[in-house]
Amino acid sequence: MGMDFNTYQTEAFTYKRYPNEHKLWYPVLGLCGEVGEIAENYKKLLRSKKEVDLEFKGKILLELGDVLWYMASICGELDLTLEQVAKANLAKQASRKREGKNHSTEAAIAEELLSV
Repeated sequence: MGMDFNTYQTEAFTYKRYPNEHKLWYPVLGLCGEVGEIAENYKKLLRSKKEVDLEFKGKILLELGDVLWYMASICGELDLTLEQVAKANLAKQASRKREGKNHSTEAAIAEELLSV
C-alpha cells in the first residue's frame, strides 16, 4: 500500500499525546532522542564489528519511523506539511548542486515555498 506525505501526516497527528503547553518542545526533543537512538544502534554495530544485517535494518527502520512521526508532529504544530518540507529540501539540494552552498538562495527558496 502506497502512502503520500500528507496522508501520513494527517494520520500520524491523530496519535499526538503531548500537552499543548509543550506543543513544539515535546516533538523537537523527541526528534533529538530518536536520532540519538539511530546513532546508538550504529555505534553498537561498529563496536560489534558486524556487517549491516536484517536485524540492524529492522531497528533502523523502526527508529526512522519515529523520526518521521516527530517530524510530522513538528510540521503540524507549525502549520507546515511534510510535503512542503520535502519539496523545500529537494529545491535546496538542487540549488546547492547547481550553485554551491548559498544561504541567501536557501532563504529565498523557503520563503517562496511558504508563500504558496
